[in-house]
Amino acid sequence: MTQASRVDYQTHPSQYRHWKLKFEGPVATLAADFDENAGLRPGYKLKLNSYDLGVDIELNDAINRIRFEHPEVRTVVVTSAKDKVFCSGANIFMLGVSSHAWKVNFCKFTNETRNGFEDSSKHSGLKFLAAVNGACAGGGYELALACDEIILIDDRSSAVSLPEVPLLGVLPGTGGLTRVTDKRHVRHDLADIFCTTSEGVRGQKAKDWRLVDAIAKPAVFAAKVQERALELARGSDRPADGRGVALTPLARTIEADALRYSHVTVEIDRARRVATWTVQAPTAALPQDIAGIEAAGAAWYPLVLARELEDAILSMRTNELEIGTWLIKTEGDAAAVLAMDASLLAHKDHWLVRETTGLLRRTFSRLDLSSRSLFALIEAGSCFAGSFLELALACDRSYHLALPSDEQRTPKITVAETNFGLFPMVTGQSRLQRRYYDEQPALEAVRKRVGMALDADAAFALGLVTSNPDDIDWADETRIAIEERVSMSPDALTGMEANLRFNGPENMFTRVFGRLTAWQNWIFQRPNAVGEKGALKVYGKGEKSAFDWNRV
Repeated sequence: MTQASRVDYQTHPSQYRHWKLKFEGPVATLAADFDENAGLRPGYKLKLNSYDLGVDIELNDAINRIRFEHPEVRTVVVTSAKDKVFCSGANIFMLGVSSHAWKVNFCKFTNETRNGFEDSSKHSGLKFLAAVNGACAGGGYELALACDEIILIDDRSSAVSLPEVPLLGVLPGTGGLTRVTDKRHVRHDLADIFCTTSEGVRGQKAKDWRLVDAIAKPAVFAAKVQERALELARGSDRPADGRGVALTPLARTIEADALRYSHVTVEIDRARRVATWTVQAPTAALPQDIAGIEAAGAAWYPLVLARELEDAILSMRTNELEIGTWLIKTEGDAAAVLAMDASLLAHKDHWLVRETTGLLRRTFSRLDLSSRSLFALIEAGSCFAGSFLELALACDRSYHLALPSDEQRTPKITVAETNFGLFPMVTGQSRLQRRYYDEQPALEAVRKRVGMALDADAAFALGLVTSNPDDIDWADETRIAIEERVSMSPDALTGMEANLRFNGPENMFTRVFGRLTAWQNWIFQRPNAVGEKGALKVYGKGEKSAFDWNRV
């Protein structure tokens, strides 16, 4: 892939083409003003505040800037700078010219960005208010649904709608269907009407159906939004006097077959279709008190690690589609990782530590949700301890080298308190709970070994690793496992991995991703959507869709 065609997930407000940020005390306003001529790829215009991946890359960046650079902000108002239109959703023409893989990756990133609103609301006290001041359709309404509350302007024309089924032959799959029912508790028969009516619902009916929380006439709309934003802010504990941390550019080198950061390296073997990830432990003592953490700022190791790992995951997902197997390794001193974890736990209520923990939590979840085979290789020099052990627990399999005749070089893993809930999956479970199906005897056996360095045999006996080959068998066993995995159908593996990774309790987030992975993934490939006369292909061309009427 050429440098010019790579998607870069790093940006800065000075480079934004689509969003305007304004800060007024505890309230930040994020206004959609999408530049129709600034699509990420050629072939479409972003008319009527319709968005593509580039718009969401900016949105993700803006929310992270608010989280870290503006701790005084307690409420984010999401609105539009355009007249009579809030957001018309994902750009239809972009979807029509995009590959299947692009559409699905785009939807996944969009899901994660919107889920991040709810994650910050739950864990960080950052509230979101959608001020819907115009037509709000499809993904635009899904953006509003991700907010804590929605206020709709009551101007006799502005409506909320999910028109994907009647107009495009696809689903409102970026959380639309799920949030309408699971979050807003719209009665299922009313939701049925809503999702099959392209013109949408406006005014008092939208409120009565629970599609919005409040309506306001144009003359009082701005005042109503401001009043409610301040009310939401009063319920937050984000610090009014906190000193923000500027998110400086990442130290990153992009090579033809590698991504290199200060603490993360990804090396690609194209012939084998394998990427080897190496995550480095801290090499210098980390501050253990708040004054030191604040002084480190954007250079504080856990924050740098989270940002680098997130960028690498997103880049590899989008830019390296044929690299289907990721081998996860770590290097360094396990004691340094455990010291980092101790500071995260000791200061978990401080806003900067809380936000950093949140970014790590969401980044580990991105790993869970990546449609790649994940194998952990626990070798000599590894440091899969505490938060770094989460990387192995996220993997489909883990191979732990046994060196019975070399105690000094024997790789060991260490379970820490951080593994029991500091970084829950989207299911709400820790990865240990997921691993053992929440069965208490197994979890208690692991808890008794917290803080102990476990060699391959001890880890295997506890069920913490998949296999414990010795140095005689290691090379052959791992090579065969990797070669077998790479030879299998990527489609079948994606479905299998998603089912096996999320075996715990269902919730709104698992249903959002499940519906994207299974239903939307399937519908996006059906002729009724993307065939020559499919709804997604003929939209806007004045032609009528031609459907295959067989139910499948």
